[in-house]
Amino acid sequence: MKIYDISQEVFSCVVFPGDPAPKKETLYEISKGNLCNLTAFSMCAHNGTHVDAPHHFIDGGKTVEELDLAKLVGYAYVAEFEGILTAEDAKNILAKAAAAKAESGKKILIKGNATVSLDAARVFAEAGVDLVGNESQTVGPEDAPVDVHLLLLGAEVVLLEGIRLGHVPEGVYLLDAAPLSLAGADGSPCRAILIEL
Repeated sequence: MKIYDISQEVFSCVVFPGDPAPKKETLYEISKGNLCNLTAFSMCAHNGTHVDAPHHFIDGGKTVEELDLAKLVGYAYVAEFEGILTAEDAKNILAKAAAAKAESGKKILIKGNATVSLDAARVFAEAGVDLVGNESQTVGPEDAPVDVHLLLLGAEVVLLEGIRLGHVPEGVYLLDAAPLSLAGADGSPCRAILIEL
């Protein structure tokens, strides 16, 4: 069984402009006479590889611990794409996913330097996908992410942002991207993996 780690390392991860970066603090060290090594850390819920819950952009929307884990675990389709994803591109990706394995069309992971346009987001939402993942720190345009987030999160499409797919071929995999159970939070870091079928 081959497992692909598609997560960023937290302390060296990419940070969305304006968000605080993760900080690590060593509290105890065996080499300094302590009984154990002990680390504390602080971070933004949207640092590195992370999940966006609807509450991120929708006041009163579902928070991380309220997400249906079935949306974050299961068959997923990795599609390679560069540039701005149009509605037609989104339809083509969904068609390829369905042809490969019908269930994989519910979770779409976009490999490459891709931006999901509002029209593409509408296609994914209308198709009833569970999850859209991408390598950028935001699924929509970095300079104007709100509309894409509102559309997808409003349709309860979970967003998996900041994944790393450079070493993963296109195709169908088993995805596990369960977030930490952070009560009341709008997002959460996760250790996302793909398992080759």
